[in-house]
Amino acid sequence: MTIKLHCFGESGNAYKAALALQLSGLEWEPVKIDFFGGETRTPDFRATVNVMGEAPVMIDGDIRLTQSGVIQDYVAEKSGRFGGRDAEERREILRWVLWDNHKLSSMAGMTRFLMNFLPEDKRPQEVIAFNLGRLQTAYTVLNNHLEGRDWIVGDEVTNADLSCCGYLYYPEPFGFDRSAFPNIDAWLTRLSEQPGWKAPYDLMPGSPADRAQ
Repeated sequence: MTIKLHCFGESGNAYKAALALQLSGLEWEPVKIDFFGGETRTPDFRATVNVMGEAPVMIDGDIRLTQSGVIQDYVAEKSGRFGGRDAEERREILRWVLWDNHKLSSMAGMTRFLMNFLPEDKRPQEVIAFNLGRLQTAYTVLNNHLEGRDWIVGDEVTNADLSCCGYLYYPEPFGFDRSAFPNIDAWLTRLSEQPGWKAPYDLMPGSPADRAQ
């Protein structure tokens, strides 16, 4: 049975789940969510897809999961990949997934939205400036950790990598300059060389270009 991932191209959190599925070898397909058209805020979406009104949502037969980290954990369990080789690695992967969700992706996602997807006259510049400062700290933490390492945990791709990269391949500005963080840059290149890898707008339906037409 084909796994369905309800997602949209602009979402870095959806990309984390989509990339895990894509690299896992499991059979899956994306189902577009019209986030910018308000689909996730409708009573029908909350009643039939996700009561939290968020993406991504993964459906595999009778199993329905939300939150990218939970979906990644399910993919690891089902495919035997990305979950770590022992209990120590699994805990370290979880540590980085939680760090990413709190310190990196949360800041990157919000800042990218404020800087690119709001009308220019409604962009809160003081909030953006504050977020950009927080992001520089997070980028530095990750860049320092990757010194002398190919992957965030262990010696192969894990959910730690697939979580922390979630927003870092997007082309829109949100305070991230790959050239300023050489260890992150090299790590992102290694990850993009994995068989089956695709950039967010190539892996999932929906992009800013759709709304520019």
